[in-house]
Amino acid sequence: MTDSPDEPPQAPPPPPPYGAPPPSGEYSPPMAPYGAPPPGAPPIAPGYGYIPPVPPGMYYDHASGVILPNGVVLASVGRRIGAYFLSILLIVVTLVIGWVIWGLVLWGKGTSPAFQVLGMRCWKPATNEVASFGTMALRDIVGRIVESVFFGIGGVVSFIMFLANKDHRSLSDMIGSTVVIHDPNGILPS
Repeated sequence: MTDSPDEPPQAPPPPPPYGAPPPSGEYSPPMAPYGAPPPGAPPIAPGYGYIPPVPPGMYYDHASGVILPNGVVLASVGRRIGAYFLSILLIVVTLVIGWVIWGLVLWGKGTSPAFQVLGMRCWKPATNEVASFGTMALRDIVGRIVESVFFGIGGVVSFIMFLANKDHRSLSDMIGSTVVIHDPNGILPS
C-alpha cells in the first residue's frame, strides 16, 4: 500500500496506552519488575526496572530494591544469623526477664538486644523510617509465634525465605513489613 503522489502521507497510528496489550504479532518488552512507572516518569533503566523517586539523604539499593538512608546497608546474612545465636546467649545470661525488659526499652528505637549489640535496626521501607514500638512488637511477638508453628516448620520456612529473598526478609520481617539494616556509624537517630 503506497501513497500516490496526489495524496498526503499518513501518520502512523498512535502507540497503545502504557500497559495495554500489544496488537497481535508485535513484540512487547516485559513489564518492569518493580511495578509500572507513573505517567510521565523517566524511562526504565535497562536491567533495573522502574526506580522510584529517592528522597534527599537516601539511596536506592539495586541489589535489594529498597530505599535506604545514606550510610546504612542491608544487614548481611551472616550478621543476621549471628544475631539469632547472640539472642539465645543473651536470653540465658540475662535470665529471660532482663532480656524482656531490655527488649521492651529497645523496641521504641526499632531494635532488639542482639540487634543493638551488632549495630542493626529494623527499617520500614513503606514509610522510610525506623520501625516503631508497635511494629517491633508485631514483628517480634506475632512473627515469632508464626515461626514456631508446627514444631519449628515455620522457622525452617522462614529461614529459607530469608536466604531466598533479595532483601533478606524472614516471616517476622514480612509480618512487620520491615527489613533489617546495618548502621555501623550510628547515623540513624536513636
